[in-house]
Amino acid sequence: MATLGDRLDHVLGVKAAEPLADAFDMHTVEDLLRHYPLRYATQGQPLTEEVPEEGAHITVVGLVTKTELRPMRQRRGKLLKVELDTGSARPVEITFFNGDKVNYLVKQGVRAMMSGTVHWWRPDRWNLSHPSYLILPEAGESVENLTAVRGSGSLRGLAESAKGAEGVDVSFFEREYIPVYAATAKVQSWDVLACVRQVLDQLDPIDDPLSTDIREDRGLMAISDALRLIHLPEHKSDIEQARERLRFDEALALQLVLAERRHDVAGRIAPSCPPRTDGIAAAFEKRLPFELTAGQRKVIAEISDDLSRTHPMHRLLQGEVGSGKTIVALHAMLQVVDAGLQCALLAPTEVLASQHYRSLRNMLGDLGTAGELGADERATKLVLVTGSMSTAAKKKALLDAMTGEAGIVIGTHALIQDAVEFHDLGMVIVDEQHRFGVEQRDALRAKAKGDTSPHLLVMTATPIPRTIAMTTLGDLETSTLTELPRGRSPITTRVVPARMKPAWVERAWERIREEVGAGRQAYVVCSRIGEEDEDAKGKGKKKAKAEQEKEGPTTHAAIDVYETLRTGPLAELRVGLLHGRLPNDEKDRVMRAFNDGDIDVLVCTTVVEVGVDVPNATVMVIVDADRFGVSQLHQLRGRVGRGKHAGLCLLITETSPMGTAMARLEAVAGTLDGFELSVLDLRQRREGDVLGSAQSGTARSLRLLSLLDDLEVITAAQQLAREVVEADPGLAKHPRLASMMHAAVDSERIEYLAKS
Repeated sequence: MATLGDRLDHVLGVKAAEPLADAFDMHTVEDLLRHYPLRYATQGQPLTEEVPEEGAHITVVGLVTKTELRPMRQRRGKLLKVELDTGSARPVEITFFNGDKVNYLVKQGVRAMMSGTVHWWRPDRWNLSHPSYLILPEAGESVENLTAVRGSGSLRGLAESAKGAEGVDVSFFEREYIPVYAATAKVQSWDVLACVRQVLDQLDPIDDPLSTDIREDRGLMAISDALRLIHLPEHKSDIEQARERLRFDEALALQLVLAERRHDVAGRIAPSCPPRTDGIAAAFEKRLPFELTAGQRKVIAEISDDLSRTHPMHRLLQGEVGSGKTIVALHAMLQVVDAGLQCALLAPTEVLASQHYRSLRNMLGDLGTAGELGADERATKLVLVTGSMSTAAKKKALLDAMTGEAGIVIGTHALIQDAVEFHDLGMVIVDEQHRFGVEQRDALRAKAKGDTSPHLLVMTATPIPRTIAMTTLGDLETSTLTELPRGRSPITTRVVPARMKPAWVERAWERIREEVGAGRQAYVVCSRIGEEDEDAKGKGKKKAKAEQEKEGPTTHAAIDVYETLRTGPLAELRVGLLHGRLPNDEKDRVMRAFNDGDIDVLVCTTVVEVGVDVPNATVMVIVDADRFGVSQLHQLRGRVGRGKHAGLCLLITETSPMGTAMARLEAVAGTLDGFELSVLDLRQRREGDVLGSAQSGTARSLRLLSLLDDLEVITAAQQLAREVVEADPGLAKHPRLASMMHAAVDSERIEYLAKS
């Protein structure tokens, strides 16, 4: 017999356990049983909707009603065209490339299970190309007739895993639902299934971490039943009830982590920074050449209240591109400076760090020039710390930070280095937090004096999925700037399907020429730099070529696009190039030239994603737009329309019109609402919905819980977790809950949440 805590190598043997440990970091019985099926192969119907997405992996079961063997046009061999009646309105079309090798098995009248990837070859027609298949037994066919498995690929392996001494376990293929798992090249779905079945056969009764009262109150099944039925359900209701229990476990596990963290934060001490009426913050506000919006005033008040307390602020400041987040953040920094403390502003790139430094200096005027002639008596000092600064300049900046001469220190990852010390760090501001790891932010916050914790303000123009997750879970206090500043012009976004409408690409370059002719400027953004990209990643030419063929069309590099445009469609314009491998002084020179209007068109990578402000730029063309995330696309297009003229963003893509990438681009083009886009991003990044069609080998921290759809479950779990942790911090009296928390949420995720 076996328990959840038993080692897999003791239960399954080393030969079966080692691949699971290497591929999925599974070491115990519970690790394996928490590796839930991604989907289920079902009897007699498709796994997905009538119109599955391009690239979706589906399994279908049905009767072969038609076969046709025909020669291939381009090479030797024959194609086998098959129609499979699954009970749907239209038969599923299937193509085998080695038709003359499979037609003796896949023939009219047989019942078969087929599993493969959906390919759309016309706007109204799709098929499965060369799927794995398994010829299923007819009703009443005996076990003796199935001593040999008839099929190929993953489904053959699945059948082999169900094969015993007497032949194939026919009853297993008569199940209504057959689990399909995330897999790797070395550990296939059927390998996982064989291990799961072996473990379930030996599993002892499980002590449930939830009391009977809690389960009855929530209508939840016992954990023993849930872990069995999620893997080997008899009915659809089994899956739904098992998921409901395991989903609550995940919600409770996360909420226990957060409740413990809240308890820990409540015990931390932060420096109190109450506002002053005679300090630098008040002087700055009086000098503003414009009136703050009502939204800005509200958020400033929220942050001011947080800073006045003796517990660390942990706030997310969300606002659309150009909504005035920088003014709000600067006001907060000045309130901290008024209290005699320092602020650190962490930016993701040197371009943005330098932009922040220049922008804050300009906004502060003589209030930001402490130590210089003509400085205001209330002035503070701003310093910039980046990795590519000269040694002398960096030493001077570090000395100012260490002695406290600098009230505001702006920098990139260089701020996190051990050599950087602060005199008395009171607040950390992280700009575009999705560009930094939790460990990096944690390292910066650890630079506070003594046992105090600095206040933390996180800024973003588009909340990434994790940010929404934490907001949904009630972890971050959130402030939102919904009003766009006066003078911002609207941005129109259009998708350019290059493969279907090549003339539209030429029109994109023509639009740039028109805008430049009217005295304005443009960006052309590429997903990679070029030249040694593959070699820089340590890939050989053969491997790179193989990956290219596997992944589809080659992406366009910035260096190549720059050469093509300046000698072709934009030959009459002044075209510049900006990317991350340029020396720092060259990057500054190019950006200044673009700022000053000496460059008409800037071909660049995502170094311009955030912070770059050129009001005269009105057009942005994003090449290979499908290679960018929703957040990146939204950030990038925010670089145009920043002046008095309307902005235009063109998303060029060669992706399939029926695929999820095209749907994502159309969604970005359809809204300028950053929060709406972040919800879209979260929905699309969820992996392996247990009844869905998409298969992925990537492990998810949240296996079943939807942070968008399961708010009621999350709220109930939150209330329970807070009650438990308040009565038992550390869960010393609740060892089964502690064990469930660590099993349902992987250890790296727990550490990640605990630090953030």
